[in-house]
Amino acid sequence: MRDINIELEKFKKFKSNYNFKQKEIEEINGKQYCEGEPLLDEEGKEIGDCEKWINVGYKYKGPYAKVLSNLFPYEFEFKGKKLKSIESFFQGIKFKDIDMQNLVFNYSGLDSNHIKVCNGYDWKQNGILFWQGEEINRFSKEYDDLVDELYISAIQNPLYRNILKTTNRDIIHTMGGETKEETVFTRYEFELQLNCLKDFLK
Repeated sequence: MRDINIELEKFKKFKSNYNFKQKEIEEINGKQYCEGEPLLDEEGKEIGDCEKWINVGYKYKGPYAKVLSNLFPYEFEFKGKKLKSIESFFQGIKFKDIDMQNLVFNYSGLDSNHIKVCNGYDWKQNGILFWQGEEINRFSKEYDDLVDELYISAIQNPLYRNILKTTNRDIIHTMGGETKEETVFTRYEFELQLNCLKDFLK
């Protein structure tokens, strides 16, 4: 069995030296492209897989797009808590009440994403999120470290680890929010994290 703490430290060192450049999205004649490849098919549906990249989205066309999504139900343990998906963490930290947060951790996929409407707290007003009742500033290194630990915990799930290891194309995520003020995990943060993880595992 792997020592998560050792793997976490190795990953953080790898990430600190990782050279990542986000791919640009271009608009040509009213249509969006990435590296010359269209993001939508002729029916207007999002393309998840092409020869040059994987555009992650739970409902996008293509198997890689779905299984690399935070919404996919990979179960794993994080800081003593069992999570049903990575998304359940990102939704759970918006709940200050510990019992409510633990309930959210039991939801996966789109259910965990939609359950945010049950929360009366708006983290965007002050940038404060929570882990088991403790405040965490969205804009802090403490938050970034927590997310790194989250993903290293997630790759202890052999299916999630294997899909990242076998992914041989760059990963993009065009639906993500652009600023830390509007989302708990930006498009840039997601793309950096998954591309770094897949290269780290190789």
